[in-house]
Amino acid sequence: MISDALRRLATSIFVALPYQVADRIHPWRRRAFRDTSVTTVASDRCTLLIGPVNSAGQGYAWARAAEHLPGVTAVNLMYRSSSDRFSFPADHSVDSAVASGVRRWQNAEKAAILKSFTHVIVESGAHLFDTHAPVLHHLLRMKDADVEVALLFHGSDIRSPRAHAQTEADSPFRDGQYEDTSLLESIASRNRVLIEAAGLPVFVSTPDLLLDVPEATWLPVAVRPELWSAGATQVALERRRPIVVHAPSRAGLKGSTLIEETVRRLHDEGVIEYREVRGVPSSEMPRVYGESDVVLDQFSLGIYGVAACEAMAAGRLVISHVSDFVRREVRKRTGLDLPIVEATASNLESVLRRVADSPSEYAAVTSAGAEFVRTVHDGSRSADALRAFLHRSETTVE
Repeated sequence: MISDALRRLATSIFVALPYQVADRIHPWRRRAFRDTSVTTVASDRCTLLIGPVNSAGQGYAWARAAEHLPGVTAVNLMYRSSSDRFSFPADHSVDSAVASGVRRWQNAEKAAILKSFTHVIVESGAHLFDTHAPVLHHLLRMKDADVEVALLFHGSDIRSPRAHAQTEADSPFRDGQYEDTSLLESIASRNRVLIEAAGLPVFVSTPDLLLDVPEATWLPVAVRPELWSAGATQVALERRRPIVVHAPSRAGLKGSTLIEETVRRLHDEGVIEYREVRGVPSSEMPRVYGESDVVLDQFSLGIYGVAACEAMAAGRLVISHVSDFVRREVRKRTGLDLPIVEATASNLESVLRRVADSPSEYAAVTSAGAEFVRTVHDGSRSADALRAFLHRSETTVE
């Protein structure tokens, strides 16, 4: 068997080869270069690129939000793996193998970015091009080309598991519960170093991340309220036996195992009808939520994000554990209380029994949830958060 050291040596030698030689060794690279386009954008005063992660489709959603500002045209770039199950929309998708392994495409993409874009937001400290060079090199290269650059983080790419375990009783990072805890700590530490070295504006997608990056600007996640409300087949909580949905994209981080015994037992007792959803394409989720009454989001991180907003937009009752810090930040920054019913794994049973016994008590919460998303997460506040970075102010609105 080839040792890891020998494999790394072979990789480093291959990366250093001229692309003409590398292409002879692996002819698929020539075909991939020919078949893969670079990222383009229509000309405007401000041209914005967001990439290359597109977590939960948010790169695409924020690009649309940015275009609400005058003089701004935006696109998102997503490196999409062959195992992608969710199929989130993207302006420009590139196969991950091409993005990481085809040097000619990397060089062409770099040239396109430097030529076409006035602003770039780099997600998750990821490589935009030239994967054998440090990300900091990319950032400095773009700055040298007079491109305004910012960093953006979504969650596990900057959240410190060590710090989280000290503040959350049900943190997945306690006692080695989550097998990739050390890896996530390493990623968060590396990106913290990148933030400090780059000295660039920083955005975070959820308020809890302000604990990890206090200097960051909250860039609210954005959803299309009309898309989610259209998927609702009936008003929530009118069934005798409420349909309760849990759709964990990463079960180990959402505390799914903490609640599994409770919800299964309540299902077997006939209190609720429980449905666990995994691997469903994003285009099907409005129907999934629309057919439910209650959505269980997460019970270990103390946050809320895209899934909770989508469920609220669909008029569903969202039950989840959201930390006091997050609730305070939301109230401070929006003037609104977060309309998510608080529950931990330890008291979820009593909360669900009360919902099933007295559903009318929660009608106001579902209405408030839909209004909260229309006010805070329809993209308008996301555009406001981007305004300063894009050098737009209220005085320049046309």
